[in-house]
Amino acid sequence: VQLQASGGGLVQAGGSLRLSCAASGSTFSINTMGWYRQAPGKQRELVAFITSGGTTNYADSVQGRFTISRGKDTVYLQMNSLKPEDTTVYYCYIDHRSRYWGQGTQVTVSS
Repeated sequence: VQLQASGGGLVQAGGSLRLSCAASGSTFSINTMGWYRQAPGKQRELVAFITSGGTTNYADSVQGRFTISRGKDTVYLQMNSLKPEDTTVYYCYIDHRSRYWGQGTQVTVSS
């Protein structure tokens, strides 16, 4: 299974970005899909996840601003009202017998 993340970039504070992560290969019956982020020197943070049944969970720091959704083989993260502290690399993952990771996509929010 391979994951390809896209959608990162540079945006001003208050702006929006939409991250996508497409899975390819043997993707039958993917379970949970989600996003982490990790800034240099900081602990990895679970941003959001969505189960195969559609249940979602968000970090307190993004609740009400980010929305996670999924298609059959793709997970999305709609990020609104972005803040400078959201600046970091975002990593997608899926749980499909094992955990698979995407390559990371940089999000930079300028003040």
